[in-house]
Amino acid sequence: MTLPIDPSVLTSEDIGEHHATLHMEHEEAIEHVRDAFKQAGFGTAVEFSLSDLLHEKIGADRDPYYVLGACNPEVADRALDATDNRLGGLVPCNVVVWQVEPGVQEVYHVSIMRIARLVGMAPDDEEMADIVAATGEMVEEAWGNLDTAVETEADD
Repeated sequence: MTLPIDPSVLTSEDIGEHHATLHMEHEEAIEHVRDAFKQAGFGTAVEFSLSDLLHEKIGADRDPYYVLGACNPEVADRALDATDNRLGGLVPCNVVVWQVEPGVQEVYHVSIMRIARLVGMAPDDEEMADIVAATGEMVEEAWGNLDTAVETEADD
């Protein structure tokens, strides 16, 4: 299979990648991230412990790893219209929190809106550019809400 784009030329900005390191316990970090995204206008559509699921299904012994499926209903509705409903295959926007070591959590997110454009699921038009910009601003706000006492890196 030939990929439609060359992944080696993509930058963190191209995919709306964000990282943050939180110096707190895992459960506290999950709550902190959930609150940061809520303050920025996102709800949590789904959430689950991937590490618990993998342990239950295949006996995997992983450090704590949690997925928060963030969603803003107004933006999701616009994005479904703009993509002829295809964006639903990527919804919700996942934010993951995994334990690097006890008391240190990594938070990670990529923009499904940017990725949808890159892989041809979304049009490269003004409406989609506006949706990408709107979600980008909301994610930036969420990242700003994480806390100034944590180490963060925003590549978007």
